[in-house]
Amino acid sequence: MKLRIGSRGSQLALWQAEHIAGLLRGQGHAVEIEIVKTTGDRLQDVTFADVGSKGMFTKEIEEALADGRVDLAVHSLKDLPTELPAPFTVAATPPRADAKDVFVSVHYSSLASLPQGARVGTSSERRRAQLRALRPDLQAIEFRGNVDTRLRKLGEGQVEGILLAGAGLDRLGKTDWVRERLDPKHFCPAAGQGSLAIETRKDDEATIAAVSFLDDADTRFAVNAERAALAALGGGCQVPIGVHCRPSFSDGRGNMEWEIFAVVADPANGQAIRIHHRALQSEMGAETLGELVARMLMESGAGPLLAARAGEAVP
Repeated sequence: MKLRIGSRGSQLALWQAEHIAGLLRGQGHAVEIEIVKTTGDRLQDVTFADVGSKGMFTKEIEEALADGRVDLAVHSLKDLPTELPAPFTVAATPPRADAKDVFVSVHYSSLASLPQGARVGTSSERRRAQLRALRPDLQAIEFRGNVDTRLRKLGEGQVEGILLAGAGLDRLGKTDWVRERLDPKHFCPAAGQGSLAIETRKDDEATIAAVSFLDDADTRFAVNAERAALAALGGGCQVPIGVHCRPSFSDGRGNMEWEIFAVVADPANGQAIRIHHRALQSEMGAETLGELVARMLMESGAGPLLAARAGEAVP
């Protein structure tokens, strides 16, 4: 079968597309990659908060998918909105890479070792908020650009450290300056971080069948729980929300226990509401688990933070 993959043109996006292309070729398919420039790629000098991140890395690729110019798209799952446009579906979630955020620095071994007032680069409101919660004395500096650009700025001394998704650095083999992998219980990743998503048209049964072997059941359970929590919290607005679900143990008979971490935080003052919960897969589906965690956050006081960030009146 001939398959055309739509991808952003960044080094990481192309690595991801080539990785999936290689797996598909191993199944006997002929695969081509078409590069699509997205809004997020064009607006490198504008902050995510100013432009709005919903669909900024996916809209143009989905247009190519809808027009039939490509058959599937390979995304970083955290870039996909929790509600896809009607014609599309996530046909596969391959095995997840390390979902943790990492602290990257030339001279310092950890966030804790940074001197007071040190500068830390990040383009993420979620990371900015959790950084302020852990180290309110540090300066969060707006940092856009691809991985190489950010590492170059770090090497030039524009900041003392940067915060990035570990999976991207691992995939590109750029881990020389990774000093610390941040535990989700203290620094919660974005929903879907570390996972790829294979997006197709819902009615394209042939392509869905062709990519089905890429789907990993454990990854799908975890990211479905995370995205359900994000959706229940209204994660489409610019609110710093972290959600991470991971297996904690299996009894060897298919009964998996999962633990899920979630945080809603305010980048202005570092106020953070955190939840940690465990559940058996045999007793609770992924979406139910995610919705439960969202309710727990709201009951613990996340509502005013969410409303304030969304510009709504707090009841």
